Amino acid sequence: MGNSWNDGAAQPVALKEHAHLKDPLRYKIKRRLLGQPHNRHSLSHQRLSKRYALGILSSDCISSSAYGSEQILIALLPAFGLAAFGIIMPMTAVVIGILILITLSYRNVIEVYTKTGGAYIVSRDNFGPVVAQIAAVALMLDYIVTVAIQSAAGVAAIISTFPGLAPWKMHMIVAVIIFLTFGNLRGVKEAGKAFAMPTYFFVGCMLIVFGMGMWRLANGTLPMLDPYAPGAVEIGEAQGLLTAASIFILLRAFANGGSSLTGLEAISDGVALFKTPEHVNAKRTLVIMSCILGTLVLGVSWFASHVHAVPYESGAPTVISQIAKAAVGEGAFGAVMFILVQLATMLILFAGAN
Repeated sequence: MGNSWNDGAAQPVALKEHAHLKDPLRYKIKRRLLGQPHNRHSLSHQRLSKRYALGILSSDCISSSAYGSEQILIALLPAFGLAAFGIIMPMTAVVIGILILITLSYRNVIEVYTKTGGAYIVSRDNFGPVVAQIAAVALMLDYIVTVAIQSAAGVAAIISTFPGLAPWKMHMIVAVIIFLTFGNLRGVKEAGKAFAMPTYFFVGCMLIVFGMGMWRLANGTLPMLDPYAPGAVEIGEAQGLLTAASIFILLRAFANGGSSLTGLEAISDGVALFKTPEHVNAKRTLVIMSCILGTLVLGVSWFASHVHAVPYESGAPTVISQIAKAAVGEGAFGAVMFILVQLATMLILFAGAN
């Protein structure tokens, strides 16, 4: 591969001819809000360690574990009834298989494109500029939709916990998008700690939920939820798996479950953000991210099948919140832990919009 874009480049020369001129007020305000401007020679300061890169670049991917299993149940429950809880784990296993294949594919891409392995570069080099432009447009649309969906989903998590905030829903969404924009304009390194924290917070909370859920299952205190509760999605009658209609429903459920893999390309797209050696650090981070995602998706699906957590027509309570409440139990500690899980889910959804 060729040299990096700033290898061997001359350092910028400071121009002193107009140094006596004062900066306009609006420029001073901009610098105060956004910090010092960066030239291309200072951008090495913006490179990310594996720890920060995992927190920042994997937030979109890992946050999808909060709703991937729920999307599978939305497709299965009306068609297969309670039998859907027996189908969700094999369906999740297929999704995990696809996760492994995609991870191996992106590892190969990173090995070849050691500076950047984005969809545009790979498509241009292998299929030409027309296909590359299609990939670029698809990514632009994907990023726009991701910001909208993740921000709205994060605010929905807040409103699920505090319904009184519902009238301020749109204001909160706009405020979140403004905050994310500000953080990125400040610079990746400066925003790194803020954007990395939600990923680790969410993963930690979910591992605690899984641990407490396993403990309660072992001692027989893990509750079984009512799948016919008012407001839940319709529970249909069980039917055979080999009918033509059933096959299409299973394929739809698999497609819904594929939402668990949203954002998996972020590491490959962001190889240039890593500290040197970029491709080595990116490959390691990709594998760690995929392992975490697979663990969370399997855990949510497994607990959903055991406690019979069902999606609701209004979107709240979510499947993941029902699992958390069943796992942590009642009492003061359970109430605090439930709020922490909801907070972690909200934060990682916001970070995933970054």
